[in-house]
Amino acid sequence: MAKKENRLVVTLACNDCKRRDYTTQKNKKNTTARLELKKYCRFCRKHTVHRETK
Repeated sequence: MAKKENRLVVTLACNDCKRRDYTTQKNKKNTTARLELKKYCRFCRKHTVHRETK
């Protein structure tokens, strides 16, 4: 079974309204930069860029 030591749970926040509404995992060794994904924001009611927060 694979180890999960390198995986981190990160929170994604909307760039427009700054609300945190998604969580995901990322490998901290392969992806050192912050994640930016285009996701649906239920507060803005549109697709916006969501960025990884601390």
